[in-house]
Amino acid sequence: MPEIVNTAQSHAWNGPEGVHWAAHQDRWNAVNDGFNAPLLDAARLTATGRVLDIGCGAGRTTRLAARRVPRGSALGLDLSGPMLAEARARAAREGIRNISFVQGDAQTHPFEPGPGGFDAVISRYGAMFFADPAAAFTHLHAAVRPGGRLALICPADPGRNGWVTAMASLRGILPLGDFGRADTPGMFSLADPDHVRRLLTSAGWTAVGVEPVEAYGVWGQDAEDAADFLLATGPGRHLADQAAPADLTRARTALRDHLRAHETADGTGVRLLSTSWLITGERPPSPLSPR
Repeated sequence: MPEIVNTAQSHAWNGPEGVHWAAHQDRWNAVNDGFNAPLLDAARLTATGRVLDIGCGAGRTTRLAARRVPRGSALGLDLSGPMLAEARARAAREGIRNISFVQGDAQTHPFEPGPGGFDAVISRYGAMFFADPAAAFTHLHAAVRPGGRLALICPADPGRNGWVTAMASLRGILPLGDFGRADTPGMFSLADPDHVRRLLTSAGWTAVGVEPVEAYGVWGQDAEDAADFLLATGPGRHLADQAAPADLTRARTALRDHLRAHETADGTGVRLLSTSWLITGERPPSPLSPR
Protein backbone atom coordinates (compact mmCIF):
# COMPACT_ATOMS: atom_id res chain seq x y z
CA MET A 1 0.00 0.00 0.00
CA PRO A 2 1.35 3.51 -0.80
CA GLU A 3 2.33 5.74 2.10
CA ILE A 4 -0.40 6.72 4.54
CA VAL A 5 0.22 10.21 5.91
CA ASN A 6 -3.16 10.60 7.61
CA THR A 7 -2.15 8.18 10.35
CA ALA A 8 -4.62 9.35 13.01
CA GLN A 9 -7.61 8.81 10.75
CA SER A 10 -6.19 5.52 9.46
CA HIS A 11 -5.95 4.25 13.02
CA ALA A 12 -9.53 5.30 13.80
CA TRP A 13 -11.14 3.92 10.65
CA ASN A 14 -9.27 0.63 10.85
CA GLY A 15 -10.32 0.29 14.47
CA PRO A 16 -13.65 0.61 16.29
CA GLU A 17 -14.98 3.46 14.12
CA GLY A 18 -14.54 1.56 10.85
CA VAL A 19 -15.93 -1.64 12.34
CA HIS A 20 -18.98 0.25 13.65
CA TRP A 21 -19.71 1.90 10.29
CA ALA A 22 -19.25 -1.36 8.36
CA ALA A 23 -21.57 -3.24 10.72
CA HIS A 24 -24.24 -0.51 10.68
CA GLN A 25 -24.02 0.58 7.06
CA ASP A 26 -27.76 0.31 6.42
CA ARG A 27 -28.46 2.54 9.40
CA TRP A 28 -25.93 5.14 8.26
CA ASN A 29 -27.41 5.11 4.77
CA ALA A 30 -30.83 5.75 6.29
CA VAL A 31 -29.27 8.81 7.93
CA ASN A 32 -27.39 10.13 4.89
CA ASP A 33 -29.11 8.91 1.71
CA GLY A 34 -31.01 12.17 1.27
CA PHE A 35 -27.78 13.76 0.03
CA ASN A 36 -27.03 11.19 -2.69
CA ALA A 37 -29.03 12.76 -5.51
CA PRO A 38 -27.74 16.33 -5.00
CA LEU A 39 -24.18 15.01 -4.89
CA LEU A 40 -24.39 12.86 -8.01
CA ASP A 41 -26.38 15.43 -9.97
CA ALA A 42 -23.72 18.05 -9.21
CA ALA A 43 -20.99 15.73 -10.51
CA ARG A 44 -22.65 15.77 -13.97
CA LEU A 45 -21.81 12.16 -14.68
CA THR A 46 -22.12 10.74 -18.17
CA ALA A 47 -22.57 7.16 -19.33
CA THR A 48 -18.87 6.77 -20.14
CA GLY A 49 -17.49 8.74 -17.20
CA ARG A 50 -14.67 7.77 -14.85
CA VAL A 51 -15.57 8.59 -11.24
CA LEU A 52 -13.39 8.71 -8.13
CA ASP A 53 -15.22 8.46 -4.78
CA ILE A 54 -13.06 9.77 -1.91
CA GLY A 55 -13.66 8.44 1.58
CA CYS A 56 -16.11 6.02 0.01
CA GLY A 57 -16.61 3.95 3.16
CA ALA A 58 -18.80 0.94 2.47
CA GLY A 59 -19.36 2.16 -1.08
CA ARG A 60 -22.95 3.39 -1.17
CA THR A 61 -22.21 6.44 -3.33
CA THR A 62 -19.61 4.52 -5.35
CA ARG A 63 -22.22 1.95 -6.34
CA LEU A 64 -24.76 4.64 -7.20
CA ALA A 65 -22.15 6.44 -9.31
CA ALA A 66 -21.25 3.21 -11.10
CA ARG A 67 -24.87 2.78 -12.12
CA ARG A 68 -24.83 6.29 -13.60
CA VAL A 69 -21.76 5.48 -15.73
CA PRO A 70 -22.72 2.09 -17.23
CA ARG A 71 -20.00 2.28 -19.90
CA GLY A 72 -17.51 3.97 -17.59
CA SER A 73 -16.08 3.09 -14.18
CA ALA A 74 -16.21 4.05 -10.52
CA LEU A 75 -13.28 3.77 -8.11
CA GLY A 76 -13.80 4.04 -4.36
CA LEU A 77 -10.85 5.04 -2.17
CA ASP A 78 -10.83 4.84 1.62
CA LEU A 79 -8.45 4.35 4.54
CA SER A 80 -10.67 1.76 6.20
CA GLY A 81 -10.09 -1.93 5.58
CA PRO A 82 -13.29 -3.02 7.38
CA MET A 83 -15.45 -0.64 5.38
CA LEU A 84 -13.84 -1.55 2.06
CA ALA A 85 -14.45 -5.24 2.74
CA GLU A 86 -18.13 -4.40 3.17
CA ALA A 87 -18.05 -2.25 0.02
CA ARG A 88 -16.64 -5.06 -2.11
CA ALA A 89 -19.14 -7.56 -0.73
CA ARG A 90 -22.11 -5.30 -1.44
CA ALA A 91 -20.95 -4.48 -4.97
CA ALA A 92 -20.57 -8.21 -5.67
CA ARG A 93 -24.04 -8.97 -4.31
CA GLU A 94 -25.53 -6.26 -6.50
CA GLY A 95 -23.68 -7.56 -9.57
CA ILE A 96 -21.95 -4.24 -10.32
CA ARG A 97 -18.97 -4.91 -12.57
CA ASN A 98 -17.69 -1.44 -13.47
CA ILE A 99 -16.51 -0.75 -9.92
CA SER A 100 -13.37 -1.21 -7.85
CA PHE A 101 -12.16 -0.27 -4.38
CA VAL A 102 -8.68 0.62 -3.15
CA GLN A 103 -7.37 1.20 0.35
CA GLY A 104 -5.29 4.35 0.43
CA ASP A 105 -4.80 7.97 1.43
CA ALA A 106 -6.34 10.52 -0.95
CA GLN A 107 -3.51 12.91 -0.13
CA THR A 108 -0.79 10.64 -1.51
CA HIS A 109 -2.36 7.79 -3.49
CA PRO A 110 -0.71 7.41 -6.93
CA PHE A 111 -3.76 7.43 -9.17
CA GLU A 112 -3.30 5.73 -12.50
CA PRO A 113 -3.86 8.50 -15.03
CA GLY A 114 -5.92 6.58 -17.59
CA PRO A 115 -7.16 8.44 -20.65
CA GLY A 116 -7.14 12.03 -19.45
CA GLY A 117 -7.80 11.42 -15.75
CA PHE A 118 -11.06 11.12 -13.85
CA ASP A 119 -14.12 12.96 -15.08
CA ALA A 120 -15.33 13.61 -11.55
CA VAL A 121 -14.27 13.34 -7.92
CA ILE A 122 -17.14 12.89 -5.47
CA SER A 123 -17.43 12.43 -1.72
CA ARG A 124 -20.31 12.11 0.72
CA TYR A 125 -18.95 13.07 4.13
CA GLY A 126 -15.45 11.77 3.38
CA ALA A 127 -13.47 14.92 2.62
CA MET A 128 -13.42 16.59 6.04
CA PHE A 129 -10.72 14.42 7.60
CA PHE A 130 -7.64 15.17 5.48
CA ALA A 131 -4.48 15.68 7.54
CA ASP A 132 -3.40 18.34 5.03
CA PRO A 133 -6.46 19.55 3.08
CA ALA A 134 -4.44 21.86 0.83
CA ALA A 135 -2.18 19.01 -0.26
CA ALA A 136 -5.12 16.62 -0.67
CA PHE A 137 -7.19 18.93 -2.86
CA THR A 138 -4.14 19.81 -4.95
CA HIS A 139 -3.42 16.10 -5.44
CA LEU A 140 -7.03 15.41 -6.41
CA HIS A 141 -6.99 18.35 -8.83
CA ALA A 142 -4.11 16.67 -10.66
CA ALA A 143 -6.06 13.39 -10.87
CA VAL A 144 -8.98 14.99 -12.75
CA ARG A 145 -8.98 15.68 -16.45
CA PRO A 146 -9.16 19.29 -17.67
CA GLY A 147 -12.82 20.27 -17.45
CA GLY A 148 -13.48 17.59 -14.82
CA ARG A 149 -15.67 18.15 -11.77
CA LEU A 150 -15.45 18.06 -7.99
CA ALA A 151 -18.60 17.49 -5.92
CA LEU A 152 -18.60 17.08 -2.14
CA ILE A 153 -21.17 16.84 0.62
CA CYS A 154 -19.81 18.16 3.94
CA PRO A 155 -21.61 19.19 7.13
CA ALA A 156 -22.52 22.82 7.65
CA ASP A 157 -21.98 24.36 11.08
CA PRO A 158 -22.97 22.18 14.04
CA GLY A 159 -25.98 24.23 15.10
CA ARG A 160 -27.73 23.45 11.80
CA ASN A 161 -27.62 19.68 12.31
CA GLY A 162 -30.24 17.88 14.36
CA TRP A 163 -27.95 15.14 15.67
CA VAL A 164 -25.63 17.78 17.14
CA THR A 165 -28.56 19.54 18.78
CA ALA A 166 -29.61 16.18 20.21
CA MET A 167 -26.15 15.51 21.63
CA ALA A 168 -25.94 19.08 22.95
CA SER A 169 -28.98 18.33 25.11
CA LEU A 170 -26.57 16.28 27.24
CA ARG A 171 -24.45 19.27 28.21
CA GLY A 172 -24.21 19.34 31.97
CA ILE A 173 -24.48 15.53 32.15
CA LEU A 174 -21.61 14.44 29.89
CA PRO A 175 -18.36 16.36 29.25
CA LEU A 176 -19.32 17.91 25.91
CA GLY A 177 -16.72 20.11 24.28
CA ASP A 178 -17.17 21.85 20.96
CA PHE A 179 -17.80 19.89 17.76
CA GLY A 180 -14.69 20.85 15.83
CA ARG A 181 -13.22 23.87 14.10
CA ALA A 182 -12.96 24.89 10.47
CA ASP A 183 -9.16 24.90 10.57
CA THR A 184 -8.55 21.42 12.00
CA PRO A 185 -9.34 17.95 10.58
CA GLY A 186 -12.70 16.65 11.73
CA MET A 187 -16.39 16.50 10.99
CA PHE A 188 -16.81 20.28 10.68
CA SER A 189 -13.46 21.19 9.13
CA LEU A 190 -15.19 22.36 5.92
CA ALA A 191 -18.13 24.10 7.60
CA ASP A 192 -16.92 27.64 6.82
CA PRO A 193 -17.76 28.51 3.18
CA ASP A 194 -15.10 31.22 2.94
CA HIS A 195 -12.46 28.78 4.19
CA VAL A 196 -13.62 26.23 1.61
CA ARG A 197 -13.46 28.72 -1.25
CA ARG A 198 -9.94 29.83 -0.29
CA LEU A 199 -8.78 26.24 0.13
CA LEU A 200 -10.08 24.97 -3.22
CA THR A 201 -9.06 28.05 -5.16
CA SER A 202 -5.51 27.75 -3.82
CA ALA A 203 -5.50 24.09 -4.91
CA GLY A 204 -6.32 25.11 -8.50
CA TRP A 205 -10.07 24.53 -8.62
CA THR A 206 -12.21 27.13 -10.37
CA ALA A 207 -15.94 27.93 -10.41
CA VAL A 208 -16.03 26.94 -6.74
CA GLY A 209 -19.54 26.78 -5.35
CA VAL A 210 -20.75 26.27 -1.77
CA GLU A 211 -24.52 25.83 -1.57
CA PRO A 212 -26.67 24.64 1.34
CA VAL A 213 -28.61 21.39 1.02
CA GLU A 214 -30.92 19.88 3.61
CA ALA A 215 -32.23 16.37 4.13
CA TYR A 216 -33.97 14.42 6.86
CA GLY A 217 -32.34 11.21 8.02
CA VAL A 218 -33.88 8.35 9.98
CA TRP A 219 -31.83 7.74 13.12
CA GLY A 220 -33.83 4.94 14.70
CA GLN A 221 -37.13 3.11 14.92
CA ASP A 222 -38.14 5.15 17.97
CA ALA A 223 -36.57 7.52 20.48
CA GLU A 224 -35.00 4.78 22.57
CA ASP A 225 -33.47 3.05 19.55
CA ALA A 226 -32.15 6.36 18.17
CA ALA A 227 -30.66 7.31 21.55
CA ASP A 228 -28.80 4.02 21.77
CA PHE A 229 -27.53 4.44 18.22
CA LEU A 230 -26.29 7.99 18.80
CA LEU A 231 -24.46 6.93 21.95
CA ALA A 232 -22.83 4.09 19.98
CA THR A 233 -21.38 6.43 17.34
CA GLY A 234 -17.80 7.69 17.60
CA PRO A 235 -18.71 10.94 19.41
CA GLY A 236 -21.16 9.08 21.63
CA ARG A 237 -18.64 6.40 22.57
CA HIS A 238 -16.03 9.05 23.33
CA LEU A 239 -18.41 10.75 25.77
CA ALA A 240 -19.63 7.49 27.28
CA ASP A 241 -16.07 6.35 27.99
CA GLN A 242 -15.56 9.44 30.17
CA ALA A 243 -18.84 9.12 32.10
CA ALA A 244 -19.67 7.38 35.33
CA PRO A 245 -22.38 4.70 34.98
CA ALA A 246 -24.99 6.85 36.72
CA ASP A 247 -24.27 9.81 34.45
CA LEU A 248 -24.47 7.61 31.38
CA THR A 249 -27.89 6.35 32.48
CA ARG A 250 -29.05 9.96 32.98
CA ALA A 251 -27.68 10.89 29.56
CA ARG A 252 -29.47 8.06 27.80
CA THR A 253 -32.75 9.09 29.44
CA ALA A 254 -32.27 12.77 28.54
CA LEU A 255 -31.35 11.94 24.96
CA ARG A 256 -34.35 9.65 24.59
CA ASP A 257 -36.62 12.38 25.93
CA HIS A 258 -35.16 14.92 23.48
CA LEU A 259 -35.62 12.56 20.55
CA ARG A 260 -39.27 11.80 21.35
CA ALA A 261 -40.20 15.13 19.78
CA HIS A 262 -38.73 13.84 16.49
CA GLU A 263 -40.64 10.56 16.27
CA THR A 264 -42.85 10.57 13.19
CA ALA A 265 -46.60 10.40 13.58
CA ASP A 266 -46.79 7.46 11.16
CA GLY A 267 -44.29 5.41 13.15
CA THR A 268 -41.58 5.39 10.49
CA GLY A 269 -38.85 6.41 12.92
CA VAL A 270 -36.95 9.32 14.41
CA ARG A 271 -36.17 11.93 11.74
CA LEU A 272 -33.56 14.62 12.23
CA LEU A 273 -32.73 17.39 9.79
CA SER A 274 -29.16 17.68 8.54
CA THR A 275 -27.81 20.75 6.77
CA SER A 276 -24.74 20.32 4.62
CA TRP A 277 -22.76 22.16 2.02
CA LEU A 278 -22.77 20.98 -1.56
CA ILE A 279 -19.27 21.99 -2.60
CA THR A 280 -18.44 22.02 -6.30
CA GLY A 281 -15.47 22.97 -8.41
CA GLU A 282 -13.91 22.43 -11.78
CA ARG A 283 -10.46 21.83 -13.15
CA PRO A 284 -10.12 24.49 -15.84
CA PRO A 285 -10.47 23.11 -19.39
CA SER A 286 -7.35 23.00 -21.52
CA PRO A 287 -7.33 25.87 -24.02
CA LEU A 288 -6.55 23.31 -26.72
CA SER A 289 -9.48 20.99 -25.99
CA PRO A 290 -13.25 21.41 -25.80
CA ARG A 291 -15.14 21.12 -22.56
